[in-house]
Amino acid sequence: AMDYAGLAEAAAEKMGLYRRDPGGWRGCRRTSEVSVSWRPSAEFAGNAYRGEGIVPASPQDVWECIKPVAGGPRTKWDQNVKDFEVIEAISDTVSVCRTTTPSAFMRIISPREFVDVVLIKQYEDGTMLSAATNVEHPLCPPQPNFVRGFNYPCGCFCIPLPGEPDRTQLLSFFQTDLGGYLPQTVVDSFFPASIAAFYSNLAKAVKALKA
Repeated sequence: AMDYAGLAEAAAEKMGLYRRDPGGWRGCRRTSEVSVSWRPSAEFAGNAYRGEGIVPASPQDVWECIKPVAGGPRTKWDQNVKDFEVIEAISDTVSVCRTTTPSAFMRIISPREFVDVVLIKQYEDGTMLSAATNVEHPLCPPQPNFVRGFNYPCGCFCIPLPGEPDRTQLLSFFQTDLGGYLPQTVVDSFFPASIAAFYSNLAKAVKALKA
């Protein structure tokens, strides 16, 4: 059997390392909401991406919008998440989940499915982390009509800003092998655009949550 808890913990450790190691990232896109940078991934033959931005809402509200739970708001606001289901809850903080994504990039990218172990962690300073990495699960064989993609250690940090209760730093790391036979140029333009959209849609979602 796979050591799901161990794999989740290792992904969270990696996220901590990425957060503390700011070197080697090259900027590739900047909007009013986020600055996106990349560097070659150490995990697979693609790139790791880093998004950093300030969301105009409390850490609780931001977390409410991004937390990885079945039936959560994310399937509504995140254009890259069509469906999210928990396959198995391993503990209070670790679960194996399946995410499906709609077709993207003018349908050049067909629908994908990802099976990940996801860990939720709270740090002493109030920072919340959701970290994930790809796993296999007997209840989740590859489905027809989807290309199986693979998330390598990835995650989102919701970081409180001292003295600014209504602003949250959101630091996110993505490294995804979309699978299939996509031209590298498509992959390289998809991620920065997709991360910029993630931050922009999140900003709208927290606004709607507070309304």
